[in-house]
Amino acid sequence: MKSSYNGIAVPDGQPIDYIGGKFRVPDRPIIPFIEGDGTGRDIWRASRRVFDAAVEKVYEGKRKIAWYEVLAGEKAFNKFQDWLPQETVDAIRDFRVAIKGPLTTPVGGGIRSLNVTLRQLLDLYVCIRPVRYFDGVPTPMLHPERMNVVIFRENTEDVYAGIEWKSGTPEAKKLIDFLNDEMLKDANKKVREDSGVGIKPISPYGTKRLVRRAIEHAIENNRKIVTLVHKGNIMKFTEGSFRDWGYELAVDEFRSQIVTERESWILGNKDTSPNLTVEQNAALIEPGYEHAPADFKKKLCAEVKRTLEAIESTHGRGQWKNKILVNDRIADSVFQQVLTRADEYQVFATPNLNGDYISDACAAQVGGLGMAPGANVGDGFGVFEATHGTAPKYADKDVVNPSSVLLSGAMMFDFMGWKEVAYLIEAGIERTIQQKRVTYDLERLMTGATRLTTTDFASSIIENLQSMVIAGR
Repeated sequence: MKSSYNGIAVPDGQPIDYIGGKFRVPDRPIIPFIEGDGTGRDIWRASRRVFDAAVEKVYEGKRKIAWYEVLAGEKAFNKFQDWLPQETVDAIRDFRVAIKGPLTTPVGGGIRSLNVTLRQLLDLYVCIRPVRYFDGVPTPMLHPERMNVVIFRENTEDVYAGIEWKSGTPEAKKLIDFLNDEMLKDANKKVREDSGVGIKPISPYGTKRLVRRAIEHAIENNRKIVTLVHKGNIMKFTEGSFRDWGYELAVDEFRSQIVTERESWILGNKDTSPNLTVEQNAALIEPGYEHAPADFKKKLCAEVKRTLEAIESTHGRGQWKNKILVNDRIADSVFQQVLTRADEYQVFATPNLNGDYISDACAAQVGGLGMAPGANVGDGFGVFEATHGTAPKYADKDVVNPSSVLLSGAMMFDFMGWKEVAYLIEAGIERTIQQKRVTYDLERLMTGATRLTTTDFASSIIENLQSMVIAGR
């Protein structure tokens, strides 16, 4: 740890440590923050007041955050001609847990995306997006309360690998020629010569560490369903493999705690009819079994037999109903199902692009990105962030909703083990919204609401959380 980064002195406090796969959080942890561009200035000032008030309410001075500003985005560029100074990355690496407001993506050169760069440099391989409804938030849904999911989105592969070549370039031509002349020479398909070309790598390593995180979250938070989202019916060796590797990880590392969906069908059939033969069970789990080729029947019966031999004693006789169910869904199917039966899903594990889409689609149902927190987490690091943009036309007008940063902060405190602080922040936001004391984005959609500035919204949250009773006191 240095005494300063980017010429800014480190405050009194202690760094968070990471030993044996566990965070050790001191009573005065140093937490770097990036204020953010555009409206980031307004929402950070408001959010910090709420964070400090919640920590004081819970710990009564025994614990306190030592906030430490590090520079990125426009503020860093104006000072150093660098959108993301190395010392900012060093500070986040040294202190391990950080929070940030929205950042501008430079146009016409420079870093392609500051957010992506931070994720890649620190190997923040999972984007965590919890989406739930806060009572009182206006929404187009009839039953928004049914939405309560946590999305684990892979953060380093798929389209986020950023491997692509522009149409018409020598590099694109070289790759297209190789594909057409070598890899596809005996195929009945070709890549058009004028194509831009991108490659979306998905690996067992990247998939399994993501799914591991999702299942661990389900175990720690008493969630009962983990759903792998993919487009494996079309892209069998990337997204289809994501599904297969996810199931492998679940069975290999969490056997006693999980049951796959197909296993649940096999066990359920056996529970219902104890004298069911393997062939009869196979016919129940695979429509059209009687017309299937012999090799397919043989393979399916082997799966049934293998499942019963392996886990009937530990998962049978209804025991599987108390396990975490690991299932999978095709991406486009999930999009309509989170609208029609959102309460059937709890934890999603997804490749990058699928997770990007479904995160925003779910958030739209509970009030939009202004109510959606996010985190980018790796082994020993966590960066928590607003999920919306910088909205520069509203900058310094004290009007925007700070809830995305506030809820990201609640995620951060929960991540640190300061769970009562996280609860107070969320409860304070919900009570303030129920009182219809809200910023303009919500006020214009609510009947009888009072429009508050960003500052006054934070003050109302603080007022509400101050009046709350903390369990055990």
